[in-house]
Amino acid sequence: MSQELLGLHNLQKNPTAKKRRIRRGRGNASGHGNYSGKGMKGQKSRSGASGLKLRGIKSYLQRIPKQKGFKSARPNNLPINLAVLDKYFEAGEIVSLKSLVKKNLIPAGNKNIKILASGNITKKLVIKIDSLSVKAKEAIIKAGGEVIEPIVRPNAKAKKIFKGRQEVKTEIKPKAEPKTKAKAKAKPAAKKSK
Repeated sequence: MSQELLGLHNLQKNPTAKKRRIRRGRGNASGHGNYSGKGMKGQKSRSGASGLKLRGIKSYLQRIPKQKGFKSARPNNLPINLAVLDKYFEAGEIVSLKSLVKKNLIPAGNKNIKILASGNITKKLVIKIDSLSVKAKEAIIKAGGEVIEPIVRPNAKAKKIFKGRQEVKTEIKPKAEPKTKAKAKAKPAAKKSK
C-alpha cells in the first residue's frame, strides 16, 4: 500500500490542538453540575465578572510593554569623527556648526556635537566647536590646526562670539539694582491764619 502524499484534500486537524470550552449551566449530566465550574460565591462566580486582577501598581507597570520610552532633557552629543572632518573639509577651513550643516554632516538645529578622535587628520583646520575629546584636540593641534574654545564665566549670561580667529566676549551688563521707593517725607501742615 503506497502512502498518499499530503495535500489540501487529506489534511486532518490535530485532536489536541483545540480544547473544548466548558458549557456552563447545562446540568449535572454535563459533568459540570451544581456550581458550573465556578466554585462557590464571590465576585468571580457571578455573571459578567471577567478580567479581574490585583490592583498593585508595581505589577501593573510590569505588565505594560516598555514601548513608550521618554525624551531626555539632556540629549546625547552627536559624534563627529576626525576622519569625517578630514574627508569633507579643505585645509584652512573653519569647522563650526554652520559649516557642518552646510555640508549635510549634521541636521539643522542640532547644537549638541562632540568631535571624537576616531580616524586620522592631516589637514590644518580651525575648530570652533565647544565639545571635543582630549585626544581629538591633541590630534588637531598636532596636524597644525587650531582649536578656539569659548570661555564662559560661571553664572554669567553672555553670548559666545567668534571674530576672525580670536574669541570676543560680549560685555555683560550688571543687573540693575532694584529701585527702592524713597519714603516721602511728611510736609509740615501749613498754619491757618486767623
